[in-house]
Amino acid sequence: MDETVAEFIKRTILKITMNELITILKAWDFLSESQLQTINFRQRKESVVQHLVRLCEEKHASLNDAALLDIIYTQFHQHQKVWDVFQMSKGPGEDVDLFDIKQFKNSFKKILQRALKNSAQETKENAVWFESAWGNSNSQTCILTQTSRTPSSAPPARARTLWGQALTVASKHHQIVKMDLRSRYLDSLKAIVFKQYQTFETHNSTTPLQERNLGLDINMDSRIIHENIVEKERVQQITQETFGDYPQPQLEFAQYKLETKFKSDLNRSILAEREEPLRCLIKFSSPHLLEALKSLAPAGIADAPLSPLLTCIPNKRMNYFKIRDK
Repeated sequence: MDETVAEFIKRTILKITMNELITILKAWDFLSESQLQTINFRQRKESVVQHLVRLCEEKHASLNDAALLDIIYTQFHQHQKVWDVFQMSKGPGEDVDLFDIKQFKNSFKKILQRALKNSAQETKENAVWFESAWGNSNSQTCILTQTSRTPSSAPPARARTLWGQALTVASKHHQIVKMDLRSRYLDSLKAIVFKQYQTFETHNSTTPLQERNLGLDINMDSRIIHENIVEKERVQQITQETFGDYPQPQLEFAQYKLETKFKSDLNRSILAEREEPLRCLIKFSSPHLLEALKSLAPAGIADAPLSPLLTCIPNKRMNYFKIRDK
């Protein structure tokens, strides 16, 4: 087994906690059950890692095997990474073809190998893989990607460029463009990209909407009087029309870059004479940003309706915004 592969496997195993090590190794399915039984998982982790690396050497593990272990580890810890979304489009007038995943895999591999055949060192030290979510939205295909790296370094810029070119050609698309949408939650990204958030764990409650939203209890004390009931109903109605009556996809942040010129009727104003625009960065963050925004008006923290810049995130399919003067 190559030293680079051994080091890659070693570093991947070191990242795995002892509690989940057996589960991930079984999901990897590279080592047999009898081989796993020879390992004493109660001893120090360094000893366990050395034993596992020896077993991998005996089976002549390849770079593909090492990359697969890294993929499985990432799948177990996908929320620890920020995922980017790329949008692929056909050329003008081209129809969307039925997608053959087997044909795509073979084509993608051949194109990438051909592009890197004159760079043995690059193919040896960089394993490229990706998680993908295929689907059509307005005659376009969107892909969620994650690039793996070896212990030595991240894939070089040239490898990323070749990856994008191979992906575009193999999938028979015209271009691939990075979207302004990022998150740690793959399911939420897919729900936003393919506009599936309306069915994203829908409510099955039979409680009337008014009672459910206002927190009314049919058994509450009749002497309790709710103030501003009409205003509360108005806010709840606007909130429901804006966000819907279903859980929101999970995003952790939304970022807005503002670029504007200072406007003033005063003469000799230093800022008015400034040629460069004024720039600022605003970032909203929350463990569940869209649900937090949805609760602002009903909680009395903000007026209803909220700004379209906050409520348009799922429809625009982006959480990075650039705001400039018209």
